[in-house]
Amino acid sequence: MRALRPAALAGTLLLLAACGSGASPSSPTAPSVAPSAAASKPAASVAASTASPVSAKPPASASAKPAAAGSASAAVKPAGSAAAGSAAGASTVQGNLTVFAAASLTDAFNNMKTDIEEANPSAKLTMNFAGSPTLRTQLAQGAKADVFASADTANMDGAQKDGTIDGQPSIFAHNKLTVVLLGQNPKVASLQDLAKPGIKVVIEQQAVPAGNYSRQALEKMSKDPAFGSDFATKVLANVVSQEPDVKSVLSRIQLGEADAGMLYVSDVGTPAVKDQVKTLTIPDQFNVIADYPLAVVKNAPNPSGAKAFVHYVLSSRGQTTLQKWGLLPATS
Repeated sequence: MRALRPAALAGTLLLLAACGSGASPSSPTAPSVAPSAAASKPAASVAASTASPVSAKPPASASAKPAAAGSASAAVKPAGSAAAGSAAGASTVQGNLTVFAAASLTDAFNNMKTDIEEANPSAKLTMNFAGSPTLRTQLAQGAKADVFASADTANMDGAQKDGTIDGQPSIFAHNKLTVVLLGQNPKVASLQDLAKPGIKVVIEQQAVPAGNYSRQALEKMSKDPAFGSDFATKVLANVVSQEPDVKSVLSRIQLGEADAGMLYVSDVGTPAVKDQVKTLTIPDQFNVIADYPLAVVKNAPNPSGAKAFVHYVLSSRGQTTLQKWGLLPATS
């Protein structure tokens, strides 16, 4: 009889031993269980703290400006789990932090301030809201801040030229314009009515991002036969006040000092404002999409906290908060 090879002999002995003990050969180990659904499902959206979310679907308009290369979609790194990522992001913002932010970010950034301070009691955020050119001037004059968030790239570029910005800014959000009226104003039922004689219009100063965008939108409308070539000229002739920021424009409308104003969609997101005003949608072909950059300020008192705040704004939690208050996400 041919001798068994060593490997075969060992296998035979093992089989005999198993049979002798009354045990059957064990089945192959089952494959490991697939990752749980909970690990793959995104966390639920953050609940609104003070207001219902404002719908902010990215427009499909050709007027939307592409984000700057390397600063928008590339700068927004996807967080893992929204819940875990947001808690970790909020807790990494530590110490005293001063943020200079465009007035149109008031609701969204105050919401973030609350979330961060609740997640980390050692963090203390101070928000300074104003028109972007005002904030840029304050930084140039030596005001101390950790982060600068502008409502346009022009003022951020200017701040870089002033030497007050450390590193490369990142686009973190977008916004678009709307026309706001005080309740049901019978004088203004359409955009065309803004050019009627006697209509009181209030807009931002031209150096203010929203004021610049408003003038661009009016010029676009003037190229459409439905408005007429002199539409922008007529509307600007009706302007009774030019304000330093969007919140001042909104205040004029709420006080009944003007019939209509031009500001951002995000400025009319709170229930209190919604109950007082009516808006006229500016179609995408006439609208101007605002790019919002932010950056760490040079010689920031709290540079590590500033970087952590920038990371938080770009995180899934920060983006959710921005969209809740009517801004468009960085990747739109």
